Order: sequence, then structure tokens, then C-alpha cells
Amino acid sequence: MWRKALAFSALVLFGAGLTGCAINRFERREAWRDQAEQMCIARKLVQPTAYVSLAKEIDGPGPCGMQQPFKVTRLGGGTVALKQRMTLACPALAEAEAWLADTIQPAANLYFGVPVAEINAGTYSCRGRNNQAGAKLSEHSFGNALDIMSFTLADGHVITVKGGWRGTEAEQAFLREVFVGACARFSTVLAPGSNVFHYDHIHVDLAMHDPRGLKRICKPLLKFESQLNLADGSPRPLASPRPPARQTVPTQAPIDVEEDDPYGVAPTSSRTTGTRVARAPAAPAPTAYAAAPAPSRPRSPVPAHDAAYAPLSLAAPHASDHASDEPIY
Repeated sequence: MWRKALAFSALVLFGAGLTGCAINRFERREAWRDQAEQMCIARKLVQPTAYVSLAKEIDGPGPCGMQQPFKVTRLGGGTVALKQRMTLACPALAEAEAWLADTIQPAANLYFGVPVAEINAGTYSCRGRNNQAGAKLSEHSFGNALDIMSFTLADGHVITVKGGWRGTEAEQAFLREVFVGACARFSTVLAPGSNVFHYDHIHVDLAMHDPRGLKRICKPLLKFESQLNLADGSPRPLASPRPPARQTVPTQAPIDVEEDDPYGVAPTSSRTTGTRVARAPAAPAPTAYAAAPAPSRPRSPVPAHDAAYAPLSLAAPHASDHASDEPIY
């Protein structure tokens, strides 16, 4: 009799463990993920350096992981530090580096006169979306996503997504340049105003929203015109080619959105800190927002950003049941 009781208890504990982790250990990883990794490696879109090293395969639990993960301590050839080490698959890392070179750094120089020196971002974590038990696996579970919480400029000023999205004129413009640039490279981009989970970070990933990988989700809809073209209005040369143009997902269509919070249910961004908030340099610096060069000819609007929107509440999710106040990536 005691043997039966022991066996039953072990089975219950095992089942509880699977439920708590919210991971289906018998689910298989989609074939397109491994294929995308293999193609990226074969094209040598990411090269190991002193700051980017190839690690051993991550296989599980369940379908989580990647074939050839990269451990990253710095981006931009070592010029941009990371607040914590990144673990990314080749496709996401290649696009992140291109995004940094083509949009983030030019925007920082334009609006603040100095480049970005450090990024606070979350990457790989085998978990369900928004850390919810039973939820669909997050793109973070495959090293296919980044969550950007803040940028530190070379002069020490910090631009947080939470405070800067509706902060100074220069902060707002910088973060919108970052957002629009991400929409040109990633298949999913979610920023403050897209839903309650993204009030304090910008989520980007390379999920496939349709069999051909052409559809994309880019929220919220914004009226914003990039100032990053050259003075004559012509496009700037890119450090890396952009992916093929993707089709915007119709607003009325059912969309499987990554409602993903890097802080789980306990955002640390609500803490009061002594961090300085970035602001445009004093006049007559030519890089301040008000002095941004006006285009000399009309530019094509960025898809999915040509309509006004009623932004959702940017308040933090209800935090009465928080067990911990540490970030959960």
C-alpha cells in the first residue's frame, strides 16, 4: 500500500512541476527556427569577437533553446556596453547590431549630440509570455527577442523607455526613431501604448506571424516622421541590408501578440533612483530636437505609422501579489 502511495505522490509532484514551469516538455521546436539559425550562420551575419562568443547548444526544457547561441557582453564592436549579458540566436543578434548601427546611434547623435554607451536589455529566458503558467512560449524562449528598458548616453544621461516615451521633446523623438527603425527590421515591435505590459520597455522579435513570414506587428500606431535621412532628404546608407518588406497585419484581424513583460509581475522601474534623465543639449547645439534638419523633399511614410491612436494607460500592472521585486527576464 505504501508503495502505491509513494508512486502517486511522485506522479503528483512531477505533474505540479511541469505545470509550474508552464513548459510542454514534449512539444517540438518549429523547424523554421533552426533553419533561420543555420542560414544566418552560413551567411556569416554574426562573427565571434572578444565580446561575442559562440556557446554550446541550448536544448530544452521542451522546445526552448537554440542550436548555436551567442553570448554577448558588448555590441557595436565593443563600443556599447550591456547592463547584463545577452544570449541570442544568430538572426536576432544580427538584426540588433544593424538596428544599433542604422538607427539607435544616429538618433542619439542627432538629438543629444553623443552616442549611446550602454543598453539595459533582457534576452533569452525559457518561459511563457508574461511569465504566465500555461501561456504560449515567449520568443525569448528561443533567443529570438529583446526587451529594451533604457539607454545610457556617453555623457552619463539615462533615457528610460518608461519615462522618456512621454518625456522631453528630445527623449520622445529619440525613442520614436528607435521604434520606427525597429519596425523596419523586426516582425514584432511593441512599445508603450501597445498594451499594459509594455509601459516600460520596447519589445522586438523575429516571430513568424504567417507561413511566409511577411506579416508584422508594429504597435502603437504613431504620427511620426523620421529625421534620420541625409540633409538633402535622401536615405542614409545602411550598415546592413534591411529584411524584405513585410505586410502590415490588418487591425481587425486576430493577432497573436507577444504580451511580454521583462520585469514579470514586479517591475523594478517603479523604484525611485538618482538616475539623471537625458535632455537635449543647451543651445546652440545643432543636434537638439528643435534644430533637427528639415527634409528638403517629401519622404515616404513608414507603414503602419500614419494614423493617430488613443494610447492605452501606461500605468504599471497591479502589483498587490508581488513575491519579488527583482527583474525577471
